[in-house]
Amino acid sequence: MKKLETREDIETLVNKFYDKVQTDETIGFFFNDVAKVDWDHHLPKMYSFWETLLFGQISYKGNPMAVHFPINSQVPMEKFHFAHWVQLWTQTIEENFTGEMAETAIYKATNIANLMGHKMEVSRR
Repeated sequence: MKKLETREDIETLVNKFYDKVQTDETIGFFFNDVAKVDWDHHLPKMYSFWETLLFGQISYKGNPMAVHFPINSQVPMEKFHFAHWVQLWTQTIEENFTGEMAETAIYKATNIANLMGHKMEVSRR
C-alpha cells in the first residue's frame, strides 16, 4: 500500500470508488438511474474536487451541495445513503492507501456526508 500523495493517486482512488458505486445496490441507482451520470464528465470533476480538498490545489469550481438538491427532490437522499457512501469511500481508501492524507480523506468525506445528509433532510421538510 502506498501513501495518498498525488493527483494520480486521487484519480486511482476516485476511479476505484466509483467502480464500486456504480454496481452498489444501496446507492448505485442514484448515479445510474436518477442522475444518469455521464462518467466521462463526472470523474474529472471528482478528481479536481478531491485534489482541491486534500492538496489545496484550487482545481475544482462548483457547488456540490446544489447539484444534489434536484436529485433529492426526485428520490429522497437519506442519511443512511450518505453513511453507505462513506463506508464505500473508506473501504476503497483502506484497500489502496495508507498514511495521514488517507485518513484526512476519510475524515473530510465523513464531514461532507454528514452535512449533505442533514441538508437533504431539511430540504424535504
